[in-house]
Amino acid sequence: MRRTKRCKAIVAFVVSCATTGSAIAAEDAGAIEFGNGAENAIVVDGLTRSGRDFTITEVTLADDGWLVLHPFADGRPVGEIYAGATFVPAGTHRNVVVRAQTVPMPEAGTPFLIMLHSDVDHDETFDFVFVDERNVADRAVFEGNRMIAHVFSSPEE
Repeated sequence: MRRTKRCKAIVAFVVSCATTGSAIAAEDAGAIEFGNGAENAIVVDGLTRSGRDFTITEVTLADDGWLVLHPFADGRPVGEIYAGATFVPAGTHRNVVVRAQTVPMPEAGTPFLIMLHSDVDHDETFDFVFVDERNVADRAVFEGNRMIAHVFSSPEE
């Protein structure tokens, strides 16, 4: 899981979105909100955990992509790193597992940001390398101003 110092804008953007939980004004981005779209969605209701593995109830992607976990630190998501990522082909899939690999063992109540990223170059490799101050090569999935993402708390095992 790669780290970079060129991500101040994305970190501020993700922190702002997660903190408000609703539409926000982000630098040059207009009003951004978290949630599901018409063609891309993550159903977090009913998600389960077994150790480091989170089973997400349902994931829908219009194109091949990644289901990505970002950890929290000091009450805010850490956008410069990711805790785990699972490749998901286009379509609707039930019970998709993503493993929290680069963080301590999650406990009940541990917060995470879960979101979709596109597999831009169609190589089934998660390219988490910043290409500008805001975006990684495998970009976050948006529908209009809605980032397909949710904040959730780790359930009990």
